[in-house]
Amino acid sequence: MSATLAGLGAQAAGGVFPRRARRRWAGGIAFLLARPLAIVGVTVLLAWLGVMIFAPVIAPAPPLKQDFSARFAPPSRAHPFGTDKLGRDQLARVVYGARISIPVGVMVIGLAGVAGVAIGAAAGFRGGLVDESVMRVTDVFLAFPPIILALAIAAALGPDLRNAMLALVAVWWPTYARMMRGVTLSVRQQEYVQAAVAAGAGTPRLLLRTILPNAFMPLLVLATVDIGSGITAAAALSYLGLGVRPPAPEWGAMVADGAQAPNQWWLAAFPGLAIFSVVMAFNLAGDAVQDALDPRLRGGR
Repeated sequence: MSATLAGLGAQAAGGVFPRRARRRWAGGIAFLLARPLAIVGVTVLLAWLGVMIFAPVIAPAPPLKQDFSARFAPPSRAHPFGTDKLGRDQLARVVYGARISIPVGVMVIGLAGVAGVAIGAAAGFRGGLVDESVMRVTDVFLAFPPIILALAIAAALGPDLRNAMLALVAVWWPTYARMMRGVTLSVRQQEYVQAAVAAGAGTPRLLLRTILPNAFMPLLVLATVDIGSGITAAAALSYLGLGVRPPAPEWGAMVADGAQAPNQWWLAAFPGLAIFSVVMAFNLAGDAVQDALDPRLRGGR
């Protein structure tokens, strides 16, 4: 019996279970490529990635260049997305805005995920007073509507991109902490984890080599969908004047400019469509990843 436990502990500490996860990944990718909506979502995301990389080539003019002789010009061959109140080319601003709006959403969810995973894993693994204290703090954060709490924090810190990102991270980390805590509590009771503890595996090794690989897939699904929500929330803060400050081209701020000139429909329409396309692409990709990683939908593979 002790030899069996030692063997399980060595397997858990040595990476057998991560190798099983890699085999599930291979089957999941094949399943993913067979889904049309997943291909659409990934294609749109790759297209926006290309826009971000080749923005200087795609944009017809610098995003901050002003031309008062072309103020409020409607979409035309010279200006496919029209111009704003300062004569700035809207296509250029939408293109360069991708370099702000998309990375902001990714960074917010990434930072919130790292913080939440670390806090949730510590709470679930330690248990007792640590677990109880962390969960009560997360309950306080989750008691408020996310956007209202983000607005309050951003307003208290001041209108700035960095402060807006900090506000959104503060709103999102409890979700990841709760998920990671639940996974940690579940995995900690498994025989191979208990065997690894009996074999002398340290806490950091258990968390990184055994518990985290089991939590990575549900965390990935949640993060993929949340990136779209993070982009929307950051745009909302900028729309309200609490995010990116003018004259930087940011999609939410551009929509706010369009709201001040309702007769010039193109000012809000094109940055709004950009937000819609990116958020929809991340949602499609997130749903596809969830289906790909669910063995029941892949015939148990």
